[in-house]
Amino acid sequence: MNELVRWQTENGTVVVETDDREPGFQSVSRAGDMMHDAAGRFEDAFQSVRDAAESALAALRGGALDPDAVELEFGVKLNAAAGAVIAKTSVEGHLKVKMTWGRPLAAPPEEPEGA
Repeated sequence: MNELVRWQTENGTVVVETDDREPGFQSVSRAGDMMHDAAGRFEDAFQSVRDAAESALAALRGGALDPDAVELEFGVKLNAAAGAVIAKTSVEGHLKVKMTWGRPLAAPPEEPEGA
């Protein structure tokens, strides 16, 4: 059974459907509704996702591959206690990485004549 979790944001309120088996709910008594308040703020819940994305991008940029662009795609699950976490798709976490190159690879430097 799913329940609703209410998150406070800088711009108002966001209601998210979530799994009722997750810990961290603070019940809100509303007649007939299964509504709970999340433990923290909506914006704060995404800090771990931002940290994960920054770390992954730092590890994938530069180096010998030096892609022009890197795309990360992953599901985010909202949890009333833990905030936003990378969602699993089956048994393990899911992270899709796409690297693209649009510029031609640099040619190796030419050796001077007579070398």
